[in-house]
Amino acid sequence: MSGTAIITLSHLFHKSTNQIAIGFTYSENTKRVVLAIEGVKWSKTKSTFYILYTKDSVNTLFNYFKDLGFYVDYSKLSNRTKKKYQPVKKLKSGLSMAQMYAALPLNAKEYLKAYTGFLKGKRLSTSTIRSYGYFVLRFLDFHKPKSTETMTKKDLDHFFEVVLAGENFSISSHRQSVSALKYFISFLQLPEFNTESLTRPKKSKKLPVVLSREEVIALLQVTKNLKHRTIIGLLYSCGLRIGELLQLQISALDFDRNALRVHQSKGRKDRSVVMSEVLKPLMLNYLNTYKPERFVIEGRDGGPYSATGIRQFLKKSCGLAGIKKQVTPHVLRHSYATHLMENGVDLRHIQLLLGHAKPETTMIYTHVAHKDLMQIISPLDTTVEALTKSKKQQEEVLLSRNYYP
Repeated sequence: MSGTAIITLSHLFHKSTNQIAIGFTYSENTKRVVLAIEGVKWSKTKSTFYILYTKDSVNTLFNYFKDLGFYVDYSKLSNRTKKKYQPVKKLKSGLSMAQMYAALPLNAKEYLKAYTGFLKGKRLSTSTIRSYGYFVLRFLDFHKPKSTETMTKKDLDHFFEVVLAGENFSISSHRQSVSALKYFISFLQLPEFNTESLTRPKKSKKLPVVLSREEVIALLQVTKNLKHRTIIGLLYSCGLRIGELLQLQISALDFDRNALRVHQSKGRKDRSVVMSEVLKPLMLNYLNTYKPERFVIEGRDGGPYSATGIRQFLKKSCGLAGIKKQVTPHVLRHSYATHLMENGVDLRHIQLLLGHAKPETTMIYTHVAHKDLMQIISPLDTTVEALTKSKKQQEEVLLSRNYYP
């Protein structure tokens, strides 16, 4: 390879877009060859020539330089494609939300404040306002210092492509960001924007992870800490969301009626769930030992317990129980609903117990409740059994073909 000029192609994220950096040992001839490429640009800040990254640009560049006698090293591009994309929840600069907000132009800050008030007027929940505000903040930061009044749908599409898709946000987050920007456009009353053209990606139709009954009992048994065991018991036996558990107050417990009242949960709805008879002694032991004053599960300062803390000890308990599934607090809620359905509880009753607004949301558990399905015999088993019975000497038929015609 000595004497052959080398061109190095590598990934470059520049001007909020994926680019291909074109590196080479400087010579006037090579520089002229690079400058002849359509769309090539020079970056002073990166000190490199570059071109927009597309599906075809890598092959085009490779063939272009190869035909001119160059050796093309594209290993940095190919290595990158082999790596699994990890979710990124921050800007490439690593700015926090406070730093992003501080860097906004004054008019953008005023828009964001007024937008928050607009959402409060719509009576959206605090968590929804926080999430919508985050996505609009990201949108304004991404396009600064461009004026909001001059933005078009192309600006929205570019944001979805680079930030939402580029940072590998989940489909549910992408759907949420579309809702946030629809509200923002409605708030700004921009006539050139048609919010009907903003469509949400379809929901992922993934079956929920579900623990078996034996795994739930094993999880409780290996969890020695009384508070942690109580948390797991409540999440599973009452089908609570983690936010509902953290906000659950002592006044919501009714031991006489074996009921637990969930106050103003998702969708600002109250609901009652049945309290497990088996769980009651554990609950009373916990209450007498820890003596919480307001919240059933309190943190050290008397406020709500940490959601992160629950996820951490739950992961540890799963390891002790030998459970290999990816178990989150919500998996216990999925398991609760699935086991109810397997026990023959009516779908409408499960919907009320879970606090679902639509029966369609509860319908997913009909696909994972498998008590009856597990009783179905595989056709492979029936075939082997029939072949075995048809043999004169009743020898067992194995898949290793131990029989002969």
